[in-house]
Parts: sequence; C-alpha cells; structure tokens
Amino acid sequence: MPSAHVFPGGLVEPADFSADWLGLLPASPQCGLGLVRPAPAGSSRAPLFATERERLGSPLPGEVAFRICAIRETFEEAGILLLVPGRGPAADSGPASPLPAERLPPTELSEWRRRVQEDAGCFLQLCRHLGCVPNIWALHEWSNWLTPVDRAGAGGRRYDTAFYLCCLGERPPHASQDEQEVTDILWSSPPEAIERLKSQEIWFPPPQFYEFCRLCNFSSLCELHKFSLDRALEGCERWMPVMLTASDGYIQLLPGDELYPEDPDYTGEKKIIMSTDKKVEDLMKEVLLRKTLAEKHGSLSIRD
Repeated sequence: MPSAHVFPGGLVEPADFSADWLGLLPASPQCGLGLVRPAPAGSSRAPLFATERERLGSPLPGEVAFRICAIRETFEEAGILLLVPGRGPAADSGPASPLPAERLPPTELSEWRRRVQEDAGCFLQLCRHLGCVPNIWALHEWSNWLTPVDRAGAGGRRYDTAFYLCCLGERPPHASQDEQEVTDILWSSPPEAIERLKSQEIWFPPPQFYEFCRLCNFSSLCELHKFSLDRALEGCERWMPVMLTASDGYIQLLPGDELYPEDPDYTGEKKIIMSTDKKVEDLMKEVLLRKTLAEKHGSLSIRD
C-alpha cells in the first residue's frame, strides 16, 4: 500500500513463536500468560486464532505470538517499545505505558532497533537485556481482516491479519519513522483521521477506514479501554471484503451489507465473480431505498 497511512504491524516471524519466550513470560494464571485471555469456547473464532499451534510444532499459543509480533513490529516501524519490567503485570491496570526513555539511551535504542529490523530474534535479546517482557496483556483482540481474493488474481499477496487495540494513555508517546518502510508518522484522533481522509490530505485502505469509524463511537479513552476488555472476550470472526464489479466502477462489500454473499469464496477456488450491468450510484440508491422502506415498515404502529 504505497503512500497509504496504516496501523503499525507486519509479518509474523519464526522468532515470535520461539520456545525461548517461555523463559521470560511467566506461565502462572495469576500473573502471566493466563492474563492473555482467549475467547471462551462457543464464541466466534476466526481460523487465525482458533488454530491449535501445538499441532504446528509451536510451544506458544497464537494469542501470545501474534501479540509479540505486533509489539516487535511497532518498535521496528515507530520506535515505540511496549514493554513492562519483570515478568508482566498481575492484573489489568488500565491504559498501558511504553518503556520510559531513560531505560535506554537514544543511541542504544537506535542500535537495538536496527538489530531487530535485521533479525527478529534480537527482540528477545533486547527484552533480556532490559529485564523486561513484551506487554502482551495491554493488547486486546479487536478484529481479523483477510485480503480479498482478487488481490491474489492480480499477482498480489493476501494477508490474514489480526488487529489488536492498545490504549496508551492520554499523552501519545514519542514515535519516529524508520526511513525504510515508514516515511511519516501521525498521531490522530479517529474523527480527525476521517476528516483528513475526506479532505484528501491522507489516504488509508478500507480496513483502516472501517476501524477508524468504529473508534468514533467512543467519546473517551477510558470508555474505549473498558469496551475493548469486554469486547475481546467475545472473540471475532474473519472478515473478508468481496469486490462487486459495476458498469462504471467497483464496490467493496463487507459482512452485513445487503449484497454480501451468504457463502463467500475465501480461497478463490470457486472462481466466483460478482458483477452487474448497473452503475455504482444506481446500486447505492436501490440499497438506500430498500433500507428506508424497511425502516418505515418496521416503525409502523396502529392504535385500536
């Protein structure tokens, strides 16, 4: 996504699943891995989260390794170290804080950042050096996005991506771009981000736009933090946009949209192509009309 504004993150590396993390992260349910609460049985689980990693030879569950990856990538791309001293918190203590700058001089921080960018395994070495662990407890499962099938047809990669929410307090920490993958960094409230998009000051892909719109439903960080704690226990389903080709453009459909297929083609093996001779504007008008009629019908009442 060249020139797009996206959330920090990246590809999972084998080092994120390393058994060596077990020597740093405590296994006690009261103060360790048990605080990374997977969604209860019977809740909606995307395959990305539901896969039993032990069967794949990994000693770490996905709930832990994916969070380690997210924290490592955030350090690589934005220079923010989301670590906690010792072996982790004993309980949820509200919005998290990055590692204080005084724990690591700027020159040493830059050197470690370079090393981690070159070798993901150095992130574990950094944690050992600082006597800290990745604050996996501060990341709450938020959503799962799967790249549309048409991206593969065009020769592009597809990504099965876990989105985590992390509340960092009222004052955003200092961040800096890596001048490799990242060329600019912007702290912005969700409403501000939407306005910047509308004014064409910035651009971000559909998943980011959708998530910013969701975050606009919360008036405070504390409200969002509380919701994210409860929300994470519900689990989340896999979301894959589906492209509908109209006569004059494209529409990206999401689960819940009227035209979204009941049985989406997740792999592309079915070779399903959704298209119509209608124009995008006409399709939008039809959907809006049906929605308006449904709302009016639903609100109709009589009095005897």
